[in-house]
Amino acid sequence: MRLWQPLLLSLVLATSVTAQTASTPAGLNEEAIPAVMARAVDEVIRPGYRNMQQSAARLTTAMKDLCDNGTQQTLDRAKSAFDDTIRYWSIIEIVQTGPVMHDNLFEHILFFPDRKGVGLRQVQALLAKADPKDATVDAIGGKSVALQGLTALEYVLYGNGSDQLVGQKNGFRCQFGAAVAGNIQREAGEVVAAWEKPDGVQASWKRPGPRSEDFMDNKEAATALLGILVHGAETVRDQRLELFYKGRDTAPRPRMAIYWRSKNTWKSMTANIEGLRTLWQKAGMAELLPADKKPIADAIEANFKTLLDTVPKLNPDIDVATSDAEKAKLDAFLATSRALITRISDEYGGAIGLSAGFSFSDGD
Repeated sequence: MRLWQPLLLSLVLATSVTAQTASTPAGLNEEAIPAVMARAVDEVIRPGYRNMQQSAARLTTAMKDLCDNGTQQTLDRAKSAFDDTIRYWSIIEIVQTGPVMHDNLFEHILFFPDRKGVGLRQVQALLAKADPKDATVDAIGGKSVALQGLTALEYVLYGNGSDQLVGQKNGFRCQFGAAVAGNIQREAGEVVAAWEKPDGVQASWKRPGPRSEDFMDNKEAATALLGILVHGAETVRDQRLELFYKGRDTAPRPRMAIYWRSKNTWKSMTANIEGLRTLWQKAGMAELLPADKKPIADAIEANFKTLLDTVPKLNPDIDVATSDAEKAKLDAFLATSRALITRISDEYGGAIGLSAGFSFSDGD
């Protein structure tokens, strides 16, 4: 027994090492990670939140102008400013980590999805009550998240009764909308302030290690950055598209689509995808790939391009977009969005050395 036990143990260990060597991807290029993180922070995240905050400030001004002079021209300018804010928010909303997740700031800016229509009922009830005390930024900031953000303002501008905004001066509906816009501007400003503090989160992200409050080492930092890409792509698939269209064998639910009233559904999704591609490109995430794995980067770029080429072909009217005649376009969008998630999570994640025993997909 004593003679063959060591031999058997040696054979088991040798087999284990061989199997592990065959399945283990190339090691993580840790030297490149700080530069990638710095570019993500300085060229994508910080500018993204600044653009959002500045757009929200323009929206607040446009809403105040509408309240002071309710004409078709001021209403059109307010709607244009709203569309602009949707775009800038949708670009940066893919970053669902960091300061925007503190104190429910994300939900204060965007309360979605609202599967049971709770937010809609709250907005309608507040408008019906029309209490002037509810139409200030401070009052809005203390209310339910469903009353604070972009979906509430969309209903003000595009929902039932929005025709009241023309021909009135300082009516309650408009004053409430202006307060919501001001609250969005304030919340975005808090996120900007957090990211702009030199010794705050930006320093923590740029210098992973013992002194960082976010990432113990470079691997944790790379994992978080990859997680933004994967979960951002999953949001487009799960909460933006599949929430109202799961495929031709399932009945569509167009009224579940985000921003369907303002016809910003596809514009928002386009901006989501642009935000993901901007992070991928400007942070230089392809630089973490080994030389022999560069085709994975090309495949990811191709998926991004296909999605961005597909969206403009979709009808802005979601009822029409989900009709039988248009479903082939949605099916193509859905298939490519799924392929993108697999490419980023499994292929790219594995190639840079982050796939051992962990799947980014669906939060596992």
